[in-house]
Amino acid sequence: MSTPKKYTVQKSPFVVPTTDGKVIKEHFGLASDGNSKISIAHMVAPPGWSEPFQTPEFDEFTFIIKGKKQFIVDGETLVLEAGESIKIEKHTRIQYSNPFTEPCEYLAICMPAFSIDAVNREKS
Repeated sequence: MSTPKKYTVQKSPFVVPTTDGKVIKEHFGLASDGNSKISIAHMVAPPGWSEPFQTPEFDEFTFIIKGKKQFIVDGETLVLEAGESIKIEKHTRIQYSNPFTEPCEYLAICMPAFSIDAVNREKS
């Protein structure tokens, strides 16, 4: 009788369809493995990318791998660069963008997991 594995290797993340040039590969979360407690995604935001303001119902942690990313958090503008990270608490109004000339590669971790119903994006 074999012992069940106590780990999961993700070699085929769920590629989220987008229309804005952003690449989203969810390794763990609702779309990839049904996990509602946490989502982990590898993302690349192209130069000039932005999304509408939102007020998520989850905490979001972002770690910048390459490039720079702009955050407008409750009206305050911040720019993070490679090697830096941020935690945005749930119920905080935020806008993410890459107004720079280079792509921004980063990891996003959401607790509980990201869902389109819980992100509360504003109409642009």
